Amino acid sequence: MNLRRDVFQAIADPTRRAILLLVASQSMTAGAIASNFNTARPTISKHLQILTQCQLLEQEQNGREVHYYINAEKMKEVADFIEPFRKMWDERFNKLEAIMKEFKPKQ
Repeated sequence: MNLRRDVFQAIADPTRRAILLLVASQSMTAGAIASNFNTARPTISKHLQILTQCQLLEQEQNGREVHYYINAEKMKEVADFIEPFRKMWDERFNKLEAIMKEFKPKQ
């Protein structure tokens, strides 16, 4: 059975988010990624497979090694989707802060 996952299902998992943070600054092999976790390598391989299927990670063959690196374009799509929500919550928190200042007890 071939499950079709989207990027939000992929980033819902904390291990996959940690993997994205690891490879955000530099490409890494599966072994190098796995060495950062107390998890079996096949488990990390499954996470890498999901991130690759969702196009959040790209693979590049370098000799016998496969390096994983972040797909910035796909991450930008995620950020663009989230941006209106961030703005909405910023506005709400700013309003709450203004209300809290009004009711701050005088000393």
